[in-house]
Amino acid sequence: MTLDPRTPVIIGVGQVVQHVDALEDARSPVGLMADAVRAAASDAGLGAVPDVDSIRVVRSLSWKYRDPARFVAAELGIDTRETVETTDGGNSPQTLVNTTALAIAAGELDLAVLCGGEAWRTRVRAKQAGVQLWPKVEPDVRPDRVLGKDLDMNHPDEVARGLQMPVQIYPMFETALRAAAGEGVEEHQVKVSELWSRFSEVASRNPYAWVRRHLTPEEIRTPGPRNRMIGFPYPKYMNSNNDVDQSAAVLICSVAKAEALGIRRDRWVFPHAGTDCHEHLFVSHRWNYAETPAVRLGGRRALELAGIGIDDVEIVDLYSCFPSAVQLGAASLGLPLDRQLTRTGGLSFAGGPWNDYVMHSIATVVSELRERPGARGLVWANGGFVTKHAFGVYSTEPPAAGFRHDDPQEAIDALPRRVLARPSDAAGAATVEAYTVMHDRDGDPEQAFAACLLADGRRAWGTARDRGLAAAMCDGEWVGRSVTLDEAGTLDAG
Repeated sequence: MTLDPRTPVIIGVGQVVQHVDALEDARSPVGLMADAVRAAASDAGLGAVPDVDSIRVVRSLSWKYRDPARFVAAELGIDTRETVETTDGGNSPQTLVNTTALAIAAGELDLAVLCGGEAWRTRVRAKQAGVQLWPKVEPDVRPDRVLGKDLDMNHPDEVARGLQMPVQIYPMFETALRAAAGEGVEEHQVKVSELWSRFSEVASRNPYAWVRRHLTPEEIRTPGPRNRMIGFPYPKYMNSNNDVDQSAAVLICSVAKAEALGIRRDRWVFPHAGTDCHEHLFVSHRWNYAETPAVRLGGRRALELAGIGIDDVEIVDLYSCFPSAVQLGAASLGLPLDRQLTRTGGLSFAGGPWNDYVMHSIATVVSELRERPGARGLVWANGGFVTKHAFGVYSTEPPAAGFRHDDPQEAIDALPRRVLARPSDAAGAATVEAYTVMHDRDGDPEQAFAACLLADGRRAWGTARDRGLAAAMCDGEWVGRSVTLDEAGTLDAG
């Protein structure tokens, strides 16, 4: 098969995990990124990192570099024609692959570095110690381009209630999934802990995982001093672990450039297809919390563009910040939960470096595909509250029709959405459709959040700061219960 010289191909991947106790020995986020790029160059068989057309960095939260790609280039001692930074979102690494593959196919780029990294653990420890580790950056420094859209994913009514964090919203998806499956609270918790235990087993074998210990289902689902309840029904082990120092990088280029660099053919992995899309942006407007139609449509379209079905995919990595995300993604893609759905171990165990987790997914999938020539890999990246999605299909075999990409947003936007009632209009009877109970640092129930449906089908938010009611909502199934909302949206179970 004669390859189009503009065909995009991944030639090198690198991952870095930093466990250091002395702050003075800790590498900065840019330092970690540079180390990951060096590892990717070595993985490609290159003696050193070459000059590139573009350095594209996933936005970091542990330090604001303004133009991090320029710092990465300086750290590496290389030249780059342009510097790029993404917007926020866990979908960003896969979106970077998709947009970069399109640019290579169009002849706009020949060689690009994609990377991201966080030193959040070090930053937190330095702040606690009153130490400034990294220099402040001049405010007028900016990247040449920003890729992605900064989407507002918090409805004003959600913000007004203090409902705006993943640890509050993903457990509500979990209670909706449990009720939709018709499973009891204990039964479902066992199922989810078994899923997460399988993820931790994968992490235990991953040399780049943050936590390399296989936890039993009982350890994961049982609250305790090291595993306090955070947002019912999730104890700490079921939450994404962002307290990490990690970085990953991908080298992607045209086939012509790979040949010019002398990259061995057994290092090549081809992006076959990709899609980017999003759900209705506000969770207040989602039709229900047990389905993700944008994952279904976006994932199906990526597979169609690659000319395969889900049963043809041998290697899968689903975004895994919380168990509900994995269950939603698997159901929408037609994957059983007893299949291996992570190649890294997921964000709870492999580590959740904010926006950059999926760069680690891609690096791991690329490495595994090389070990299984001809196999197909699927990566799902997620940002927000199962909001922003990016999909990628990969193989060591080149795509017959070149890299293909689509954005099925028009079809998603046409799907039904709920109307959110104002609190003053929602006073009266309502039915709980999803809920969570947030716990304090001592592991005690503190505040309840509930998504409720009114008789006319509108949605309303209910909150309860009464600790007695919050504790009661941790006992038994509350989805489907009749409650009362007052004009301020306070929930009463009486």
